[in-house]
Amino acid sequence: MKIGLMGAWNTDSGASVHTELLGRSLVELGHEVHVFTFFRESFHGTAIVGEDEPYVTRCFTVSSDPHPRLLATPFLTKHYDFFVVEDLGMLPQDPLGKIFHWIKKRSRTISVIHDGNLKEDPSFYQFDWDAIVCFDRRYYEFLRQAYPEEIIHIIPYPCLPWRPGDMAESRRRLGLPADRKIVLQFGTCPQYGARLIGAFHDLAGRYPLLLLVVTRQPAGLEKWKELKKRYPDLIEVREESPPLDRLYEYLHASDLLLYDKPSKPNCVTVSSTAFQCLGSGCPMVALRSGFVEFLEEAVYIYETEKELKAAVESAFARDARFRKVQEGARRYVEEHSGRRVAERFVELFRKLSERRAQ
Repeated sequence: MKIGLMGAWNTDSGASVHTELLGRSLVELGHEVHVFTFFRESFHGTAIVGEDEPYVTRCFTVSSDPHPRLLATPFLTKHYDFFVVEDLGMLPQDPLGKIFHWIKKRSRTISVIHDGNLKEDPSFYQFDWDAIVCFDRRYYEFLRQAYPEEIIHIIPYPCLPWRPGDMAESRRRLGLPADRKIVLQFGTCPQYGARLIGAFHDLAGRYPLLLLVVTRQPAGLEKWKELKKRYPDLIEVREESPPLDRLYEYLHASDLLLYDKPSKPNCVTVSSTAFQCLGSGCPMVALRSGFVEFLEEAVYIYETEKELKAAVESAFARDARFRKVQEGARRYVEEHSGRRVAERFVELFRKLSERRAQ
């Protein structure tokens, strides 16, 4: 099959995780993929974190750019039978709308919804999609209020493959201490985890603890740099937006990943961080929220400080609960692999082809 895929690519955003896992899995399955993504000077996220493949074209701005624009010729000169758009709200919708009728003539069109509620911007609804894809039933329930139910399809968010590593070797390569219990936070999450400093200060009285913060996100950096002044031996801050291989080095080097992100009010959410990181084998300790609503067997869930400390101690001890969480994470990753999700999309493409032929 020939597939056009429009969305974030090689950036540190959640939408990019989905687009990349889907796109690369489709390529591995033998399909011809053309990726259309953001200019390097105007993209969704805080950093570009990888090298583009030959099938990637950078040809538009993010929707919030002061001067949104899109180059039409890449979309009109590439050959594809299916056109998949990821996270439409971040894309320059009106420029895309001006050429959408040409795209629609040559391909079946699919929108993958990342937004957690119905949008108020009329530009969002100018497209006549052949199919809408969402991640779970919660999305389906609000989307059916605006779209025909027969065009809405649930395809789960994909995960990176199960790939645990060597903790000692990863720590050596990253210059991290071999004799500490390391709690990792990265990306946008550190801005939330700072509120837990009291609990981790208590735990540091019983464990040789290191809170490792890897981020370039301003709010998180500011909070943790201030905390480091008070707890210099407990905290290490690294100003990075690591590409995937280096992120997995950090995960392999850590005893646990802390995810203290609260639910968004009146908004459905999923955790792209979980789908990106579960395959590392580093256990994830997460605040109960809409982000991890369907991950109860794959991660540690806490609500109170007591539950947080119990989860951290279990991860440090690698006890029976730890083994159960690890098995749940491995099983979830295998059931939601990029390949399986890509196969679900291919199945949808075939159904759309059959529908048009009728």
